[in-house]
Amino acid sequence: MNDITIIGGGLAGCEAAWQAADRGYRVRLYEMKPRRFSPAHTSPGLAELVCSNSLKAEGPAASSGVLKDELRMLGSLVLKHADASRVPAGAALAVDREQFSGGITQAIESHPNITLIREEITSIPLEGIVIIATGPLTSDGLAENLKGLLGGQFLFFHDAIAPIIEADSIDSEKTYRASRYEKGEADYINCPLTQDEYYTFVRELLASGKVPLRDFETLTPFEGCMPVEVMAERGIETLAFGPMKPVGLLDPRTGRQPYGVVQLRQENREATLYNLVGFQTRLKWPEQKRVFGLIPGLEHAEFMRYGSMHRNTYMQSPQLLLPTLQLKSDPRIFFAGQITGVEGYVESIAMGLTAGLQAERYAAGLELKPLPATTLTGALAAYITSPETKDFQPMNANFGILPALGVKARKADRKLLYGQRALRDLQQWLAAT
Repeated sequence: MNDITIIGGGLAGCEAAWQAADRGYRVRLYEMKPRRFSPAHTSPGLAELVCSNSLKAEGPAASSGVLKDELRMLGSLVLKHADASRVPAGAALAVDREQFSGGITQAIESHPNITLIREEITSIPLEGIVIIATGPLTSDGLAENLKGLLGGQFLFFHDAIAPIIEADSIDSEKTYRASRYEKGEADYINCPLTQDEYYTFVRELLASGKVPLRDFETLTPFEGCMPVEVMAERGIETLAFGPMKPVGLLDPRTGRQPYGVVQLRQENREATLYNLVGFQTRLKWPEQKRVFGLIPGLEHAEFMRYGSMHRNTYMQSPQLLLPTLQLKSDPRIFFAGQITGVEGYVESIAMGLTAGLQAERYAAGLELKPLPATTLTGALAAYITSPETKDFQPMNANFGILPALGVKARKADRKLLYGQRALRDLQQWLAAT
């Protein structure tokens, strides 16, 4: 039986390992932590979440919700542990980071077909089936090896992390609990700002000191993870229509809508930590404490983790990969996760699951079968590997990458129809595979 080697113990690597191992294949999973950490990682656990603890919205009308339902149907290990470590987050799926990572680590370590090897790989094995799931922070040694393999066809953007603060340092006299439009439970802590407070905050944010980009001359942020200070540079009202949007968040103490609102989302099950939703930043740490301390309720906030920024690298997948995530020049090599050019936790899990399924079929000598393009998992793989994709940039799951429905429907109904078709076609694909 062919062994499968997987490099990288993040979301995609763990998912790929589980899918192949659970189908009877021996898997060697390499993870360089704790011998070596990337600039963004701090925990020795597998599947460590380094940015938000949110896996985005749930529900049949949300593309991220449909994608998660697809992964559950496909038997995703990572989604199973996300559901098991859920913390309150309104209509979104957010997790307790430590429980999430701990559960996945234990599952991987205890699987009889998986051998977890804690060492850094700096070159691609010359033989055997390999899945590369090293993520956007691939170590320098392996990145150099990949440049030779891929002909240097790499791109990059900058990714930012939001701060996390201690719950007991939030002034509850100045905040209130609510979810937007009163959807679900009142899971978010809301910090309301008057017009004067909002303008003062934005002015100080713009004037604050930022961490220099060091060896990068220009900032190339991903639109879905834009630093809050970069958004503010687009206009003084930009934040009021973005992460500080007050619509649907009436202050129960006044009955009025604030001019701006900063939302705090629960970070762990004990509710001792909260993160500033949408406040990714590269402000210097003292400036974060000063500027974010201008937000009502956060005057004395204690930061458990400050926001930061790191460079994310991804490959030119439309030129390099087949829809099965195989390298065109060497089909025994598969790629998975964010390095392929998908953006987001759940998207990375989906590409890890896809790579694991396809590698298992390759090992068995079976015909490889891409998932239906009418599913979000299949559509993502098709999008990032389509030679017709121009000016390639990281892609989130969204209904826009799906084929047209072929039937007339009201705009309000289309999302539900897309989701229903995706799950129906996935069920048929599973039955025929």
